[in-house]
Amino acid sequence: MQTQTGDDLIQRLLTHAADDAVVGPASNDLLDEFWAGYPVTNLVRLLHSGDDKLIRTGAWLLSELGELGGALIGEVPALLSHPLRQVRFFAIDVVLVNGRTWNGPLIAQTMNLSLDPESAVRWKVLGFLFEASTEQLRAGAMSLEPGRVKESAEWLVRHDDEQPDPRDVVARLEGPDLVARLFAAAVAARWSEEDPNLLMHAAAAEDEEIRSFAQGLLEDED
Repeated sequence: MQTQTGDDLIQRLLTHAADDAVVGPASNDLLDEFWAGYPVTNLVRLLHSGDDKLIRTGAWLLSELGELGGALIGEVPALLSHPLRQVRFFAIDVVLVNGRTWNGPLIAQTMNLSLDPESAVRWKVLGFLFEASTEQLRAGAMSLEPGRVKESAEWLVRHDDEQPDPRDVVARLEGPDLVARLFAAAVAARWSEEDPNLLMHAAAAEDEEIRSFAQGLLEDED
């Protein structure tokens, strides 16, 4: 069977957006085409299609492309604010891999998703806060507007160089502010090798996204 080109696959997706039996295989084949050298910029045809399902597919593809996705970093702000939670979810991966110090506003937008109404997105933000470099976190914190997220982000950045007071982390984990709890869980995760008790405390949190994230890290360490 003749291999389909990237252009053919994108057209197939645009034509059969509602057919899962077509979208799944065509998306996987398109990902292979991108890795083989098909220009990533052609992904804008899906991202600008106006069809939520295709935008979700495009966001997934972008998240799977690693550093190749950096060519479309300008598309990410719209994805981070998209109504579909899956699109926001996938876009966070793109920021993690491709966000640079000059992308402070984009990183700040990602941090602000700690306020997202969807727990799956907040879980993804927590993963970002755990894995991001100090430089990324600092750039994002500097670009945030004054408020809850900025205060927590600056606290997180400060404790990348300065070991936190365990009592402060626990107090934030048990406090009334969900944003503060998420950032405290990130500190607990980033310092887990030095003080695993903090991560164990996070693993007992009432917030499902914090609890499941911390439990997953603990299982990985076993």
